[in-house]
Amino acid sequence: MTDAPTGPAFNIHHIPFSSHGSWFGVSPVTSEHVRSRDLHLVSHQNGMHPVLRFVPVAGTHGERVETRWTATSGQLTWTGPDGPDGHIEMTYQSADTLRLRGTGLGLRICASADRLTPFSGTYFYQDPLDGSHVFTSYESGRRYRITVLAGKATDVRGVESLGEADRGLTVTGDGDLPWEAAVEELDTARPPYVPSDTHERAVERAARVFTEFADAVTPWRTPDTPAAELAAYVLWSATVAPAGFLQRPAVLMSKHWMDKVWSWDHCFNALALAPGAPELAWDQFRIMFDHQDESGALPDSVTHSEILHNFVKPPIHGWALRHLRGRLPRPPSRTELSEVYHRLERWTRFWLDSRRAPGQTLPHYQHGNDSGWDNATTFDPGRLRITADLSAFLILQLRELADLATELDRADEAAAWAHSAEALQAAVIRELWTGERFQARSPHTGAGTTSLSLLDLMPVVLGEHLPTGISTRLAAHIETHLTAHGPATERPDSPHYQSDGYWRGPIWAPATVLIEDGLRRAGHVDLADEISARFRALCENSGFAENFDALTGEGLRDRAYTWTASSYLLLAEAHAYRDSR
Repeated sequence: MTDAPTGPAFNIHHIPFSSHGSWFGVSPVTSEHVRSRDLHLVSHQNGMHPVLRFVPVAGTHGERVETRWTATSGQLTWTGPDGPDGHIEMTYQSADTLRLRGTGLGLRICASADRLTPFSGTYFYQDPLDGSHVFTSYESGRRYRITVLAGKATDVRGVESLGEADRGLTVTGDGDLPWEAAVEELDTARPPYVPSDTHERAVERAARVFTEFADAVTPWRTPDTPAAELAAYVLWSATVAPAGFLQRPAVLMSKHWMDKVWSWDHCFNALALAPGAPELAWDQFRIMFDHQDESGALPDSVTHSEILHNFVKPPIHGWALRHLRGRLPRPPSRTELSEVYHRLERWTRFWLDSRRAPGQTLPHYQHGNDSGWDNATTFDPGRLRITADLSAFLILQLRELADLATELDRADEAAAWAHSAEALQAAVIRELWTGERFQARSPHTGAGTTSLSLLDLMPVVLGEHLPTGISTRLAAHIETHLTAHGPATERPDSPHYQSDGYWRGPIWAPATVLIEDGLRRAGHVDLADEISARFRALCENSGFAENFDALTGEGLRDRAYTWTASSYLLLAEAHAYRDSR
């Protein structure tokens, strides 16, 4: 069998086993919060769909065997009760092909769904061209071909069956000899499978390709940043090749059920990738602008077969672009800057033209979803709200447009953008600052309210542009949200605090990064350092969950979230460089 593979070990209950560019992963997580006792091949084309089930078996009748799963970047292993004498290995030979090998255990590969209808389920047949067995999935719209390379296929059931049936086959060795097989995801047809390399070399290559990525993206990692390599794996393995509506390589938020790109999540992934994978990073920043509509708005989310426009996301793109340009090893060309300038201009004008009511200076959100903080208590008095965080992001975006216009020799436009930034900042302080904190207002009535949501403190992202007195008060309020693990999105003593309440308590990565950056730029360095340290420790102890219980640090919801991994990398890299000075 293969020697112990290199790469970070991880809990496959939390992080799927996958490969850069692949649209499927192997995981026991088959839908939102649903975990199977078996590993499944789970496709993310046309949605999240468990297609094939992998069941280790032994004995003359192919009885199911309970095994232990171990996973690294290069290999997934089932180990039976007899240890190395009962062993199955899986690796990615390429983004669409798995290689499997076993000794002492067989593997039953069967359709996840028993029922086949004219519109759903999985059909199963044996291809007369090469003797392979093929599953065709209505849900993913793809075929999955099983080719036995050594050993034999036994207990083949459900071939050409309709309706209810157990469809699948078992791959076993001849006597004590190992067996080998390949599983390919394909569209319609391709030549019969012929292995291009040995199983061992496929494992070595898979581990090496990831290591090269990790070395490029996290060259600064040390024992003081112990989760850096695993964070890199989460990003690397969640990246899919161009397909469907995503016509650039895309880092999905997860290869669990959050298998989309949202229109602010992508910014954090772009920033983390920029120094070591600049082309992929630049693609991540621009990917949502590929779907900008006629109003200038970005979609809420995009995935393989769906674009949603029912909401938007906050305009953090000016903030992100300023940091991105500073992190890319090569500055964007004039052509690239001109393109992004016009895209950013249209996105900004959407907010100024389509989200400002007549006679009003400040723009509004139509729902908490527009802010990214879906159910934050800021929106309890009414879903349509004029909030200070929105204006703060737009102020930074206007300033970035002014700088871009200057670089592009558009002096008049630069002056206009700078004037708009100053006017908007004066208005948000005049209209929303209470002397103690920022309030939110109704665009219908003008009535203002405050909350104990961290969202009300997000204007700290303005950093050095804030008057000192305001940034000092915001910093003091942020400290009251700080738990042992980081800043809670609802203050823990709030009557509305919920430990697993989405944006009503849990710690989230993007809010943490934005606040840490704003505090640092405003001169509140000690507090920024403390927030960074606590969030890094949280990820090192609890992984890269969608969000975290603010009081216990437990990972919540989707447990393999890329913007959390990217946020860890951003904070860990900055810490490593500060520490080395």
